Amino acid sequence: MSDFTEHKTIAVLPFVNISQNNEYEYFSDGITEEIINALSKVEQLRVISRTSSFYFKDKQIPIHTIAHQLKAEVILEGSVRVVADKVRISAQLIQVEGDIHFWSEKWDRKLEDILELQDEISLIIADKLREQLGHMEIRDHLIENKTKNLKAYNLFLKARYHFNKWNPEDVKISIELYQQAIDLDPAFVDGYVGLADAYSFMATTQFMNPAEAWKNSVTYTHKAYTLNPKNAGVHYLLANLSFFTDCNYQDAFAHILQSLQLKPSYPEAQQYIAFLYMLSGEMKKAHHHLQFALGIDPLNQETLFYKAYYHYRNKEFDKAITIFKDLLAKNPKNLPAMMVSFYSFLLQQKYDELLREIENTSGDLIIPQEKLGVLCLIYILKGDQENAARSLKKLEEEAENPTAFQAHSYLFLAYANLNKPDKAFALLDRSLKGKSSVLLISYSDPLVNGLVNDERYSVFQRKMYGHINDSDEKADPKKSLLDKKTAETLSEKVLAFVAKEKPYLNPSISLRNLANMVEIHPNRLSSLLNDHLEVKFNEFINRYRLEHFKLLAKDPENSNISIIGLAYESGFNSKTVFNTFFKKEMGITPQEFLKS
Repeated sequence: MSDFTEHKTIAVLPFVNISQNNEYEYFSDGITEEIINALSKVEQLRVISRTSSFYFKDKQIPIHTIAHQLKAEVILEGSVRVVADKVRISAQLIQVEGDIHFWSEKWDRKLEDILELQDEISLIIADKLREQLGHMEIRDHLIENKTKNLKAYNLFLKARYHFNKWNPEDVKISIELYQQAIDLDPAFVDGYVGLADAYSFMATTQFMNPAEAWKNSVTYTHKAYTLNPKNAGVHYLLANLSFFTDCNYQDAFAHILQSLQLKPSYPEAQQYIAFLYMLSGEMKKAHHHLQFALGIDPLNQETLFYKAYYHYRNKEFDKAITIFKDLLAKNPKNLPAMMVSFYSFLLQQKYDELLREIENTSGDLIIPQEKLGVLCLIYILKGDQENAARSLKKLEEEAENPTAFQAHSYLFLAYANLNKPDKAFALLDRSLKGKSSVLLISYSDPLVNGLVNDERYSVFQRKMYGHINDSDEKADPKKSLLDKKTAETLSEKVLAFVAKEKPYLNPSISLRNLANMVEIHPNRLSSLLNDHLEVKFNEFINRYRLEHFKLLAKDPENSNISIIGLAYESGFNSKTVFNTFFKKEMGITPQEFLKS
C-alpha cells in the first residue's frame, strides 16, 4: 500500500451548472465525480474525494481557504452548460501557491459523445498536472466505458445524484432510477453496484425491512460480481455482506483488501479496513489506513466518525467525545456517533450525565434495544442493583429472539461487567451460530473490561477474527521506468532534438507532443525528465523559452517590441506565467533585467 505523504494533491471542485435548466444539476455533479474517479487512477496523484470536495458546493469561499482545508496544491474548477443536444464543458487548473492559473480549456460536443469526452478531458487534465507538478504514470484511458446506452448512463447519473443525498426519500428515488438503468442495459455493472449499495443503506439504517433489504443487496452484488469480478465497488459491498449477513470477519477482510488493491484511493474501503484492524486490536495498521482516508476525505462525517472511533478504541475518551460532539452538532441524528459517545461516558464513569443525555434524546432516534442495553450498563456500573436486575431481565428476554442482534451484544457486555464469564461465553457461542454480527464489534470493545483475562477470551478471539493474511499490503518498491544507460542515451536524444528543432517556441507544446516527436512513450519521457534530468516538464520547456527571450531582448533590433511581445515570441502564452517564472529563475523582474 503506497503512502500519500509525498504525493501531489488536487481537489476537484463541483463543476457549476450554468445551463438555463436547473434540472441538469445532476449532470454537472456527475461529470465532476467521473473526473475525480478518473484522476484517482493516477497512482502518484492524491485526489481529494467527492464528499470533501462537494462540501464546498454553492459556498462562496476563497480558493486559498478551500485549498488550506483540503491540503491541496492544485484546484480544478469548471462549468457545464447543456443546451438541447449539445454540451459545453469548461475547466481550469489553479496552482494555489502564487495563484497561478496554468491551464484552461473548453469543449463543445454533442451529448451523445459525453462518454468519450469525459475520458478525453480527464487525460488532458492528468497530462497538464504531470507537466506542472512532476512525474506521473498515466494510462492510455482513465475512464472505462460503463455502458454504450446513453439513456441508461443518464439515469445512472440521476440515481447517483439522489443517492449521494443520504436520506431515505432520495435513496428510494435512486433505487427506482438504478433499476431503470439496468433494465435498459442488463450488463451495466455500476448500475448493479449502485442498486446494491442503496439497498445496503436501507438495511443498515432500517428504513426498510432489514431482511428484505439485505436480500436485495446480496442479489445485486452477486449479479455485479458475475459481470465484473474485478470491480472495487463490488468487493466493498461483498465485505459488508460478509461481515453483516454472514458474520464472517476473515471474508470481509479479504474482500476489502481486494477492493483496495483494485482502487487504493477508495476512501470508504480505507475506512473499512481501518475499522476491521481496530476490531482485531491492530491499532498501528488501523491508524495508517485511517490517516490515508483522512488525507483524501478530510471533511467526510463518516471518516471523522472513524477517527473518533479510533480514539475510543485506543481509550482516548476525551478526544473521542470532542469529535463526536462536533459530529452531533452538525447532524443530531448521527446514531453511530451518539452511541459510541454514550460508551465513552460509561467508561469515564459519567453515569448521571449520560442518563440526562438519554432523557434529552428523541425517543424515536434510539431503537429500544439500544436504549435498554445502555441503561442496563449504566445501572450495572453505577451499582444500582435494583434497576440493573430489572433491565437485565428485560434484556435476557429480548435476547431470546435469534435475530435480536443488538440485544445479544448488550447482554454480552452486561454479563462481562457483572463478572459472569460463563454466561457471557455461553451467550457468545450461541449467538455466533446464529450469525449475530454485532458481536464481532462488541467482542473487543473497551467495555468488555475484565473478561479479557479469562483464558477463553483468546480462544474466541482467534475463532472470531482468525489470522489476517495482509501480506498483499506490502507492495514491492516501484522500479524506475528507465535504467541508467537507457536514460543517458535518451537524454542525449531529447536534448539534441530540443536544441535543434526548438519545439518550445510552440506555445501549445505538451509533454505528450514532445514524446511523439522524439518517439518515446509519454510515461518514459516524464520519468526521464523528473528522475534523471531532475526537472518538471514545464520548467524544462520554460527554461529554453527564457534563454530565447534573453537573446531577443539583447538584440537592438527588437527594442521596439514590448516585453510581453518578446515573451510570446519565445513561446510563453501567459503574462502571469512568464513574469512568475522569470522572477523565480532570475531573482529579478523582466524590467529589472532589461535595465541591467
